[in-house]
Amino acid sequence: MGKVNFSDEFKRDAVAQITARGYRVAEVSERLGVSRHSLYAWKRHVARRPEVGSQDAEIR
Repeated sequence: MGKVNFSDEFKRDAVAQITARGYRVAEVSERLGVSRHSLYAWKRHVARRPEVGSQDAEIR
């Protein structure tokens, strides 16, 4: 089985389910068919990278 490439939007939504909606990593992992390891990596990546929209709001 080859490596699956998920879109950035998919990754952001998956992380949002954990951070904003309060779902457990294990639950999101099962539902989306993504490894827990990947979800934790995506979460770290998103945490290091501020959203573009939040910068606009901060400037205002």
